[in-house]
Amino acid sequence: MTIAIAVLGNPAAALARRHPLAKLGAAALLMLALFLAVDVVTPLILLAVLIAAVPFSGLRPLTLLRRAWPLLAAGLAIAILNTVFAAHQDGAAIRLGPVVLGVNTVLAGAAVGIRIVGIALAGVLALATIEPTDLADALVQHLHAPPRFALGALAAVRMLPGLADEWRLIGHARRARGVEAGWNPVAALRLAAGRLFALLVAAIRRGTRLALAMDARGFGERPCRTVARPRAVVRADWLLLGGALLAGVAATAVSIGLGSYRLLFG
Repeated sequence: MTIAIAVLGNPAAALARRHPLAKLGAAALLMLALFLAVDVVTPLILLAVLIAAVPFSGLRPLTLLRRAWPLLAAGLAIAILNTVFAAHQDGAAIRLGPVVLGVNTVLAGAAVGIRIVGIALAGVLALATIEPTDLADALVQHLHAPPRFALGALAAVRMLPGLADEWRLIGHARRARGVEAGWNPVAALRLAAGRLFALLVAAIRRGTRLALAMDARGFGERPCRTVARPRAVVRADWLLLGGALLAGVAATAVSIGLGSYRLLFG
Protein backbone atom coordinates (compact mmCIF):
# COMPACT_ATOMS: atom_id res chain seq x y z
CA MET A 1 0.00 0.00 0.00
CA THR A 2 1.42 3.39 -1.03
CA ILE A 3 0.30 6.99 -0.62
CA ALA A 4 0.68 9.16 -3.73
CA ILE A 5 0.20 12.89 -3.25
CA ALA A 6 1.49 14.97 -6.13
CA VAL A 7 -0.23 14.97 -9.52
CA LEU A 8 2.27 16.43 -11.96
CA GLY A 9 0.77 18.72 -14.58
CA ASN A 10 1.54 21.55 -16.96
CA PRO A 11 1.11 24.92 -15.20
CA ALA A 12 0.74 26.63 -18.59
CA ALA A 13 -2.42 24.68 -19.47
CA ALA A 14 -5.64 26.62 -19.98
CA LEU A 15 -7.37 25.34 -16.85
CA ALA A 16 -4.24 25.49 -14.71
CA ARG A 17 -3.87 29.23 -15.41
CA ARG A 18 -7.29 30.09 -14.04
CA HIS A 19 -7.86 31.69 -10.65
CA PRO A 20 -7.93 29.17 -7.77
CA LEU A 21 -11.28 30.41 -6.49
CA ALA A 22 -12.77 30.21 -10.00
CA LYS A 23 -11.71 26.58 -10.29
CA LEU A 24 -13.10 25.74 -6.86
CA GLY A 25 -16.35 27.55 -7.68
CA ALA A 26 -16.71 25.74 -11.00
CA ALA A 27 -16.07 22.40 -9.33
CA ALA A 28 -18.64 23.24 -6.63
CA LEU A 29 -21.29 24.06 -9.25
CA LEU A 30 -20.72 20.77 -11.07
CA MET A 31 -20.70 18.86 -7.78
CA LEU A 32 -23.99 20.48 -6.81
CA ALA A 33 -25.61 19.47 -10.10
CA LEU A 34 -24.29 15.92 -9.69
CA PHE A 35 -25.45 15.75 -6.09
CA LEU A 36 -29.00 16.89 -6.79
CA ALA A 37 -29.69 14.61 -9.76
CA VAL A 38 -30.26 10.90 -9.10
CA ASP A 39 -31.05 9.90 -12.69
CA VAL A 40 -28.47 8.43 -15.04
CA VAL A 41 -28.60 11.02 -17.84
CA THR A 42 -27.50 14.13 -15.91
CA PRO A 43 -24.37 12.62 -14.30
CA LEU A 44 -23.46 10.88 -17.56
CA ILE A 45 -23.47 14.21 -19.44
CA LEU A 46 -21.51 15.99 -16.72
CA LEU A 47 -18.98 13.16 -16.50
CA ALA A 48 -18.44 13.50 -20.26
CA VAL A 49 -17.87 17.25 -19.78
CA LEU A 50 -15.31 16.59 -17.03
CA ILE A 51 -13.48 14.00 -19.13
CA ALA A 52 -13.38 16.48 -22.02
CA ALA A 53 -11.82 19.04 -19.65
CA VAL A 54 -8.90 16.77 -18.70
CA PRO A 55 -6.71 17.74 -21.74
CA PHE A 56 -7.10 21.42 -20.78
CA SER A 57 -6.03 20.80 -17.18
CA GLY A 58 -2.40 20.03 -18.01
CA LEU A 59 -2.63 16.70 -16.17
CA ARG A 60 -1.31 13.63 -17.92
CA PRO A 61 -4.25 11.23 -18.41
CA LEU A 62 -2.28 8.10 -17.46
CA THR A 63 -0.89 9.76 -14.34
CA LEU A 64 -4.35 10.98 -13.40
CA LEU A 65 -5.75 7.47 -13.94
CA ARG A 66 -3.05 5.89 -11.78
CA ARG A 67 -3.74 8.32 -8.94
CA ALA A 68 -7.54 8.29 -9.22
CA TRP A 69 -8.15 4.57 -9.78
CA PRO A 70 -9.35 4.01 -6.17
CA LEU A 71 -12.15 6.52 -6.82
CA LEU A 72 -13.13 4.69 -10.01
CA ALA A 73 -13.06 1.36 -8.18
CA ALA A 74 -15.20 2.80 -5.38
CA GLY A 75 -17.76 4.12 -7.87
CA LEU A 76 -17.95 0.76 -9.65
CA ALA A 77 -18.25 -1.15 -6.38
CA ILE A 78 -21.03 1.11 -5.08
CA ALA A 79 -22.89 0.84 -8.39
CA ILE A 80 -22.74 -2.97 -8.26
CA LEU A 81 -23.79 -3.12 -4.60
CA ASN A 82 -26.72 -0.75 -5.15
CA THR A 83 -27.85 -2.87 -8.10
CA VAL A 84 -27.42 -6.41 -6.79
CA PHE A 85 -28.59 -5.77 -3.22
CA ALA A 86 -31.45 -3.41 -4.02
CA ALA A 87 -34.65 -3.97 -2.05
CA HIS A 88 -36.69 -4.42 -5.24
CA GLN A 89 -35.71 -5.17 -8.84
CA ASP A 90 -37.73 -2.79 -10.99
CA GLY A 91 -38.22 -2.93 -14.75
CA ALA A 92 -37.64 -5.61 -17.37
CA ALA A 93 -35.74 -8.60 -16.05
CA ILE A 94 -32.10 -9.20 -16.98
CA ARG A 95 -30.68 -12.65 -16.18
CA LEU A 96 -27.00 -13.00 -15.31
CA GLY A 97 -26.75 -16.66 -14.39
CA PRO A 98 -28.65 -17.15 -11.12
CA VAL A 99 -29.02 -13.38 -10.59
CA VAL A 100 -32.09 -11.55 -11.90
CA LEU A 101 -31.83 -7.77 -12.18
CA GLY A 102 -34.31 -5.12 -13.20
CA VAL A 103 -33.43 -2.61 -15.92
CA ASN A 104 -34.55 0.39 -13.85
CA THR A 105 -32.59 -0.88 -10.85
CA VAL A 106 -29.47 -1.29 -12.99
CA LEU A 107 -29.86 2.27 -14.27
CA ALA A 108 -30.34 3.59 -10.72
CA GLY A 109 -27.23 1.77 -9.52
CA ALA A 110 -25.22 3.05 -12.48
CA ALA A 111 -26.41 6.59 -11.74
CA VAL A 112 -25.07 6.37 -8.19
CA GLY A 113 -21.68 5.13 -9.38
CA ILE A 114 -21.41 7.76 -12.12
CA ARG A 115 -22.33 10.52 -9.66
CA ILE A 116 -19.57 9.46 -7.27
CA VAL A 117 -16.98 9.29 -10.06
CA GLY A 118 -18.10 12.68 -11.43
CA ILE A 119 -17.96 14.40 -8.04
CA ALA A 120 -14.53 12.92 -7.36
CA LEU A 121 -13.19 13.88 -10.80
CA ALA A 122 -14.44 17.46 -10.44
CA GLY A 123 -12.62 17.77 -7.12
CA VAL A 124 -9.42 16.24 -8.49
CA LEU A 125 -9.37 18.52 -11.55
CA ALA A 126 -9.85 21.58 -9.33
CA LEU A 127 -7.42 20.75 -6.53
CA ALA A 128 -4.69 19.13 -8.62
CA THR A 129 -4.36 22.22 -10.84
CA ILE A 130 -4.14 24.71 -7.95
CA GLU A 131 -0.81 25.86 -6.58
CA PRO A 132 -1.19 25.88 -2.76
CA THR A 133 0.51 29.27 -2.45
CA ASP A 134 -1.90 30.80 -4.96
CA LEU A 135 -4.84 29.33 -3.05
CA ALA A 136 -3.64 30.78 0.26
CA ASP A 137 -3.14 34.21 -1.35
CA ALA A 138 -6.62 34.04 -2.91
CA LEU A 139 -8.22 33.13 0.41
CA VAL A 140 -6.64 36.14 2.09
CA GLN A 141 -7.08 38.61 -0.77
CA HIS A 142 -10.59 37.81 -2.03
CA LEU A 143 -12.35 35.91 0.76
CA HIS A 144 -10.58 37.84 3.54
CA ALA A 145 -9.81 34.63 5.40
CA PRO A 146 -7.73 34.99 8.58
CA PRO A 147 -4.04 34.81 7.65
CA ARG A 148 -3.42 32.30 10.44
CA PHE A 149 -5.96 29.94 8.85
CA ALA A 150 -4.73 30.47 5.27
CA LEU A 151 -1.05 30.09 6.10
CA GLY A 152 -1.77 27.09 8.31
CA ALA A 153 -3.66 25.43 5.45
CA LEU A 154 -0.78 26.22 3.09
CA ALA A 155 1.75 24.69 5.48
CA ALA A 156 -0.44 21.58 5.85
CA VAL A 157 -0.66 21.10 2.07
CA ARG A 158 3.08 21.60 1.73
CA MET A 159 3.64 18.85 4.31
CA LEU A 160 1.61 16.23 2.43
CA PRO A 161 4.52 15.02 0.23
CA GLY A 162 6.60 14.72 3.41
CA LEU A 163 3.91 12.51 4.93
CA ALA A 164 3.96 10.31 1.84
CA ASP A 165 7.75 9.95 2.15
CA GLU A 166 7.38 9.19 5.86
CA TRP A 167 4.79 6.51 5.09
CA ARG A 168 7.21 4.81 2.72
CA LEU A 169 10.07 5.17 5.22
CA ILE A 170 8.03 3.50 7.98
CA GLY A 171 7.21 0.65 5.61
CA HIS A 172 10.87 0.17 4.64
CA ALA A 173 11.95 0.24 8.30
CA ARG A 174 9.39 -2.43 9.23
CA ARG A 175 10.34 -4.56 6.28
CA ALA A 176 14.02 -4.31 7.26
CA ARG A 177 13.10 -5.65 10.71
CA GLY A 178 11.16 -8.52 9.17
CA VAL A 179 7.71 -7.19 10.08
CA GLU A 180 5.53 -8.27 7.17
CA ALA A 181 1.99 -9.56 6.84
CA GLY A 182 2.57 -11.87 3.91
CA TRP A 183 -0.75 -13.10 2.48
CA ASN A 184 -2.65 -12.76 5.76
CA PRO A 185 -5.28 -9.97 5.32
CA VAL A 186 -5.96 -9.71 9.07
CA ALA A 187 -2.26 -9.20 9.79
CA ALA A 188 -2.05 -6.70 6.93
CA LEU A 189 -4.88 -4.63 8.45
CA ARG A 190 -3.27 -4.78 11.89
CA LEU A 191 0.11 -3.67 10.52
CA ALA A 192 -1.52 -0.91 8.46
CA ALA A 193 -3.27 0.41 11.59
CA GLY A 194 0.03 0.52 13.46
CA ARG A 195 1.69 2.19 10.51
CA LEU A 196 -1.04 4.84 10.39
CA PHE A 197 -0.66 5.49 14.12
CA ALA A 198 3.09 5.97 13.72
CA LEU A 199 2.45 8.36 10.84
CA LEU A 200 -0.08 10.30 12.95
CA VAL A 201 2.40 10.68 15.81
CA ALA A 202 5.10 11.90 13.42
CA ALA A 203 2.67 14.35 11.78
CA ILE A 204 1.62 15.81 15.15
CA ARG A 205 5.23 16.29 16.20
CA ARG A 206 6.17 17.90 12.89
CA GLY A 207 3.07 20.12 12.94
CA THR A 208 3.83 21.30 16.47
CA ARG A 209 7.38 22.24 15.56
CA LEU A 210 6.20 24.00 12.41
CA ALA A 211 3.53 25.96 14.30
CA LEU A 212 6.07 27.17 16.86
CA ALA A 213 8.49 28.16 14.10
CA MET A 214 5.78 30.07 12.20
CA ASP A 215 4.63 31.90 15.34
CA ALA A 216 8.24 32.82 16.11
CA ARG A 217 8.53 34.39 12.66
CA GLY A 218 5.33 36.40 13.03
CA PHE A 219 3.09 34.40 10.70
CA GLY A 220 0.30 34.49 13.25
CA GLU A 221 0.10 38.29 13.39
CA ARG A 222 -2.97 39.67 11.61
CA PRO A 223 -2.35 43.48 11.63
CA CYS A 224 -0.66 44.89 8.53
CA ARG A 225 -0.73 41.54 6.73
CA THR A 226 -0.33 42.11 2.97
CA VAL A 227 -0.44 39.85 -0.08
CA ALA A 228 2.87 39.53 -1.87
CA ARG A 229 1.33 38.18 -5.09
CA PRO A 230 -2.03 39.94 -5.65
CA ARG A 231 -4.10 38.43 -8.42
CA ALA A 232 -7.28 39.78 -9.99
CA VAL A 233 -10.24 37.73 -11.17
CA VAL A 234 -10.24 38.23 -14.94
CA ARG A 235 -12.84 37.59 -17.64
CA ALA A 236 -11.59 34.08 -18.37
CA ASP A 237 -12.20 33.14 -14.73
CA TRP A 238 -15.80 34.33 -14.93
CA LEU A 239 -16.18 32.41 -18.19
CA LEU A 240 -15.03 29.25 -16.41
CA LEU A 241 -17.67 29.76 -13.73
CA GLY A 242 -20.29 30.51 -16.37
CA GLY A 243 -19.31 27.43 -18.36
CA ALA A 244 -19.67 25.20 -15.30
CA LEU A 245 -23.07 26.72 -14.53
CA LEU A 246 -24.15 26.32 -18.17
CA ALA A 247 -23.01 22.68 -18.21
CA GLY A 248 -25.01 21.90 -15.09
CA VAL A 249 -28.14 23.66 -16.37
CA ALA A 250 -27.82 22.09 -19.85
CA ALA A 251 -27.38 18.58 -18.46
CA THR A 252 -30.41 19.07 -16.23
CA ALA A 253 -32.46 20.47 -19.13
CA VAL A 254 -31.58 17.53 -21.38
CA SER A 255 -32.53 15.08 -18.64
CA ILE A 256 -35.84 16.88 -18.06
CA GLY A 257 -36.50 16.92 -21.81
CA LEU A 258 -35.97 13.15 -21.99
CA GLY A 259 -38.24 12.66 -18.99
CA SER A 260 -35.61 10.93 -16.89
CA TYR A 261 -34.69 13.66 -14.42
CA ARG A 262 -35.13 12.78 -10.75
CA LEU A 263 -34.37 15.23 -7.98
CA LEU A 264 -32.62 13.92 -4.86
CA PHE A 265 -35.20 15.40 -2.49
CA GLY A 266 -38.12 14.97 -4.86
